[in-house]
Amino acid sequence: MAKMNAFYAQSGGVTAVINATACGLIETARQHSDKIGTVYAGLNGIIGALREELIDTSQESPEFIRNLIHTPAGAFGSCRHKLKGIEESRAEYERLLEVFKAHNIGYFFYNGGGDSQDTANKIAELSAQVDYPLTCIGVPKTIDNDLPFTDNCPGFGSVAKYVAVSTRECGMDVASMAATSTKVFILEVMGRHAGWIAAASGIASESAGEPPHIILFPEIAFNKETFISKVKAYEEKYGYCVIVVSEGVRDEEGKFLSDSGLRDAFGHAQLGGVAPAIAAMVKEELGLKYHWAVSDYLQRSARHIASQTDVDQAYALGKAAVEFAVSGKNAVMPIVVRESTQPYRWTIGEVPLADVANIEKTMPPSFISDDGFGITQECRDYIQPLTYGEAYPPYKDGLPQYVRLKNVLVEKKLEHAFEV
Repeated sequence: MAKMNAFYAQSGGVTAVINATACGLIETARQHSDKIGTVYAGLNGIIGALREELIDTSQESPEFIRNLIHTPAGAFGSCRHKLKGIEESRAEYERLLEVFKAHNIGYFFYNGGGDSQDTANKIAELSAQVDYPLTCIGVPKTIDNDLPFTDNCPGFGSVAKYVAVSTRECGMDVASMAATSTKVFILEVMGRHAGWIAAASGIASESAGEPPHIILFPEIAFNKETFISKVKAYEEKYGYCVIVVSEGVRDEEGKFLSDSGLRDAFGHAQLGGVAPAIAAMVKEELGLKYHWAVSDYLQRSARHIASQTDVDQAYALGKAAVEFAVSGKNAVMPIVVRESTQPYRWTIGEVPLADVANIEKTMPPSFISDDGFGITQECRDYIQPLTYGEAYPPYKDGLPQYVRLKNVLVEKKLEHAFEV
């Protein structure tokens, strides 16, 4: 078969290390120039393919591609655009194949979470149905750490490090001022259905009484009375109380405490604002002075404090994706396989895309303490190695230096546009 080009797209919320995956993928593809021609990237993710807005990564120097490894966010742009079932979204799937045919694309790499892996699997199915030679490889990414089969997801280790460090530092701040000022501090972190990020704050505590005192997980139904009694007890014992709450915490009826009533592009409830809701309860019930913060985009863009383990795994998965493709594998996703925890060792495995799609991995009960407000040693042993190592970017004049690519678009070949 003649040499074909590749298409790479970044999908969903970005991370501190998604560009490290792009780096690993593009560098490895260039090493296999006998099988892979040009690597095109979608401008703003899969929308770039639908609109035939393809970035020619061959226009970027090896130095710039290498600098992606320490650059946060999505270098080519990402998007929240979900392709539904093949029949329901057939026009979009057919458009993708039309663009791929026009640009001689025989390899498709989709870098994202569960919805993205589902899309990659459907594109693999359709290309087989119409007998178009397309190799589809999913590449895992999500700070939520909720993809199944892989031990952990690229992006999570760095978020875990950021949240744990922030919890420790803010905890020290509150402790030093608690005698005359703030008694309760609440940090809101991401996590719709899975409490992995909130759990990561727990590794900040090395001995009894150190923050976080309370962690609120989506997996544990929120009970106001129990919660308030815990806050009161910790404030009386230690003089202050630090709480980390996942945005996806629900009440005992299953309703999000922070549900705004809006929906995002994937049809999910738009969340945010659980920290002030929790703070209002503390004020109303206990009358304690409080302060709250929302880590929001800060937690997922903090490349300056990324985990070296996370960077290494993100790069390795991008590299493996290409190696899988050129070896003839199709409709699979490379995964991280933990070989041992002490010492921490990992390798790369694989799983069929059909097994990954639309499955969320939540916190196992054995990772959450019996009272539902903390983590167990088993959870600590799982999370801690993922935060190991410092991977500082280069600095200039006191600030990190990140690469900005030229993102040169190739000439369109199709006569008609496509509305997304």
